Amino acid sequence: MNNTLESSNKISDDQNNNDPNSFDSIFKLLQSNIYVVIPAYNENKTIKRVIENLKDKRLNIIIVDDGSTDKTYKIAKNAINGTYNSYIYRHIINRGLGAALKTGIDVALSKNADIIVTFDADDQHDVEDIFHVSKPIIDGAADIVIGKRNFEEMPLSKKLGNQVMNIITRIFYGIHVNDSQSGLRAFNRKAAEVLDIHSRGYGVSSEIIGEIKKYNLKLEEINIKTIYTDYSMSKGTNLKVGLKILFKLIINAIKKVL
Repeated sequence: MNNTLESSNKISDDQNNNDPNSFDSIFKLLQSNIYVVIPAYNENKTIKRVIENLKDKRLNIIIVDDGSTDKTYKIAKNAINGTYNSYIYRHIINRGLGAALKTGIDVALSKNADIIVTFDADDQHDVEDIFHVSKPIIDGAADIVIGKRNFEEMPLSKKLGNQVMNIITRIFYGIHVNDSQSGLRAFNRKAAEVLDIHSRGYGVSSEIIGEIKKYNLKLEEINIKTIYTDYSMSKGTNLKVGLKILFKLIINAIKKVL
């Protein structure tokens, strides 16, 4: 099984050769029911801009406010007001990234989504990459596509944290990916339906990789653009977060043995 996964787990070097703006690709994208899931916790500085950029592309939007204590919910609700096929849900208390993703994916499935794309709320992603990660699914080449960030462009603290998480993911879930913690991913309906997410926090990203192996899903990684700002730098996985996740995984492994 590992060999199969390893062989399908590849960076799509021909990404740029498959023009996403070709007539055939655009036609297939327009025919697809793509839902973008945005987990958001205290993102009042960026959430409006993220939503406006998505609205310009006429994408279906599902925002999950994960118990924010700032104005994220109010700003997001106003931003999608009156927008066709845009929805906002709210956790009363902060339940963590994993719980927010699960809520969003379940909602997307209930609305008959063909493709579900997870998208960070800190404005680090380029909206155009939604179409890049969706294309292998539309073409039938993948069940799940992970947007791979360029580690050479990544600030050192982020780079170390993400490298640690790649190693941890391989040790605990037995599968290597080049960017296990990327928040930009696309799932086809089959993959989204089998995902069994339990992690509440950032550990969910590694757990999703484990599910890919468990259900022998076809995986591709696609190079994506990352927009680094002081704000986006303060979010996501760093070395400290990686070590916390490692500690939790070790504790869980010990509990299973005892």
